[in-house]
Amino acid sequence: MDELWDRPFGRPVFDPQELRRKIALLAEDEEPVGIVFGEVLSSKVAHVNVIYVVPERRREGIGKVLLARFAERGRAQGAEHVTLDVDKTNEGGRAVWQRLGFRDWALRLVAPLEELESRLAATGPGESRASLHVQTDDLAAVEAAVAKYLPRFGSSDPSVTGPENGWTTVRADLLDRDRRALDRLASELSNATSAVVCTLALEDGRLVRYVLYERGSVVDEYQSVPEYYGPVPPGDVVALGANATVVARLTGADPARVRAVARTASSPDDLPPARELLEQLAGLMGLPG
Repeated sequence: MDELWDRPFGRPVFDPQELRRKIALLAEDEEPVGIVFGEVLSSKVAHVNVIYVVPERRREGIGKVLLARFAERGRAQGAEHVTLDVDKTNEGGRAVWQRLGFRDWALRLVAPLEELESRLAATGPGESRASLHVQTDDLAAVEAAVAKYLPRFGSSDPSVTGPENGWTTVRADLLDRDRRALDRLASELSNATSAVVCTLALEDGRLVRYVLYERGSVVDEYQSVPEYYGPVPPGDVVALGANATVVARLTGADPARVRAVARTASSPDDLPPARELLEQLAGLMGLPG
C-alpha cells in the first residue's frame, strides 16, 4: 500500500507498547481491503491517523464501516469527538468528510525548514520605510492636504518635498510603520488633489510593495511576494502582480520594463534584494529616490 504513504511525511514507526494503546482495525475480504488506525487522546478525542481503502474497492461503503467501528472503539474509551487531518487541496476528500458531519476545527501549518531557520535566526523585524508620491507640481496643494489629513491618522511630522520629475513626495515616520495609514492618506490625497498617487514601500527588509491611486481608488497594486504574510486566494496572488498597462498609462513607464522589473515570486530569495528592487521600481516610474 505504497500509495498510502505518498505524502510529505514519512512512514511512522511505533513502539510495540505504544501500539497496544492504539485503535487499529483491518477490513478483509479474503485479503486486506482497508484499514483505520488512530488513538483516543486525553482531550476525549478519538483521532484518526490513517484511514485507507484500496482503490479498486472504494465506493463500496468500506470506509464508512471502518470509521463506524473506529467511532465505537473510541466511545468505549471515553471519546466524545472524532478528528482527522485532510490536505486542504484535497477537495474531494474534504467534501466526503463534510457530508459525514466533520467541520473545520484546527489549522495545521507547514513551513520549509530552511526558510523557518532563516527567519528564526533574524534578530528582529527588517527595515520598513515608505514614501508617498503625488503626480503634481503644486507643492502648496499637497502640503495643505497633508496638513489636513495626516493628523487624523496620528502623525503631524511630515516631510513634503519636490516637485521632482513631476512628483511631489510625502514622508512621515507613521507611514513607514503603518501600512493602513499610508493607504488611507494616499486615497485622501488622490481625492483632494485630483492627481495620481503612488505609494512605494519596503516592508520587513524583504518585501516590496506599491499601490497606484486615481481619483481616490486603487487602480493597481503590486506585492513582490504575494503570500509573504500568509496564504491568499489564487485570484489575489494574480491581482498582486503588476499591471504593466496601467503603470505605463499613469506614470509613463515602459510596459516591457515594468514586466521585467515588477516580478513576483513565492520567496524573496527568488527576486533581487528588496532595496535593489525598490530602487528599480522607483526608477522605471520616475519617482524621486
